[in-house]
Amino acid sequence: MSTVIASDESLTPSLSEKPSPRGFSIKSYLKSQDARFDNHLAYMNPQLPRVLKTLGFDKKYVRAEGPYLWDEDGCRYLDFLSGYGVFNLGRYHPVIVQTMKDMLDLKDASLVQFDCPHLLGELAKALAERVPNPESRVYFTSTGAETVETAIKFAKAHTKRERILFLEHGFHGLTIGALSVNGCKEFREGFGELLPQCEGIRLNDLDALEAAVRKKDVAAFVFEPIQGKGVFIPRSGFLKQAEEICHRYGTLTIADEVQTGMGRTGRFLALEYEGLNPDIILISKSLSGGLVPTGAVIAHDKIFKSVFSRMDRCVVHSSSFGKNSLSAAMGLATLWVIENENLLARAREIGDRIISRLNSLRPKFEMLGEVRGRGCMIGIEFTAPKSLQLRMGWSLLHSLSKGLFPQLIIVPLMRDHCILTQTSGHNQDIVKILPPLVCSNADVDYFLSSFERVLELAHTFPGGVWDLGRSLAKAALSDVRG
Repeated sequence: MSTVIASDESLTPSLSEKPSPRGFSIKSYLKSQDARFDNHLAYMNPQLPRVLKTLGFDKKYVRAEGPYLWDEDGCRYLDFLSGYGVFNLGRYHPVIVQTMKDMLDLKDASLVQFDCPHLLGELAKALAERVPNPESRVYFTSTGAETVETAIKFAKAHTKRERILFLEHGFHGLTIGALSVNGCKEFREGFGELLPQCEGIRLNDLDALEAAVRKKDVAAFVFEPIQGKGVFIPRSGFLKQAEEICHRYGTLTIADEVQTGMGRTGRFLALEYEGLNPDIILISKSLSGGLVPTGAVIAHDKIFKSVFSRMDRCVVHSSSFGKNSLSAAMGLATLWVIENENLLARAREIGDRIISRLNSLRPKFEMLGEVRGRGCMIGIEFTAPKSLQLRMGWSLLHSLSKGLFPQLIIVPLMRDHCILTQTSGHNQDIVKILPPLVCSNADVDYFLSSFERVLELAHTFPGGVWDLGRSLAKAALSDVRG
């Protein structure tokens, strides 16, 4: 096993401090984590610990900083999952941490509710100045899914229409409204009737889009500039043409930048690559630097005035934790870090380094297919091999369980190299990486060399990682039968 051990013992968190004057100490809960997985099995989602154990991802993490995680044995892991994109700045960036400490020391009068919090206004102004439409206003939420729910309501209020369009394979969250415009069928199954009049459109199909909006009864078209499930990038010009078609028929456009925004793709917003000017923009995840849940709906002035149309409708849409001064402070700090540490350029540098190197490996590894992405959002697709032996293994594995092959990549990356990554979606032969924007070149090179070693194992049949595939398939089939 290849492990990276924390070299500075002073980095290990101290749990021996005295409790607070009132007697409570959260550190007493953290001294022993023996019940970590048992509690989840007994009181939370029982399948999660089972999945983690099957994959060998059942680590007991005790500390995190920057792009790294540490377990209780002192092993350091390179985190290329970034909390699904929450930690663009890495974990516990010093500016973010100091801002939180300052806010706690100030004892700011947050969540008064009947109030206009100063920091929220400052963050709203800062965000409005960074989007294409100069006449924008901002509504704050707690999560990305809540931004989608809000956008649907705002679009219906403004247009007086009911239908909502979305792209197939798009992901917009898992609450009822967000799930209704979620193009991933596996998430929709089993939850009954969702919002009516929500319709999926194939990616890059302008004819289908225009046919759908031509009746002038579509309130909005919601899309990701880059689809998170699979890292599929619309063909050049599609989104711009889609925007023009929608506006021609009075349909609003909603850009879901929950994962692609805040510098993830090398631009502040991924829509900048196509020169888009959506009616509504959604951001969340890394907006607060990873420490406080938050989200923002940035919409045209006229849309806000349709929703909050009279004084007696000033709270017609509201969120208990939306007016959170702490999250606003974190948002202002995050914007400062992105600009002052030049993280947009750094995201592009990291992405170019990874994509270029992986593409150079394609002639060497026949199953390594398209490598695509922008900045620090990258999808690595695998394709069926041509050689007889590898084709036998590929076919056998896919007959047992579709989409299992990427597990043969992410499991040894974790087991042998202490690198956390993810599969990209259901029944997809794609590995997705979301490196923090603060990764060093050494971090990137370590990932690339480790990934190449895992590819060598994957191209050795029989043996290599194929035995792992059979055991994972057996576990999956046993679970279905059980």
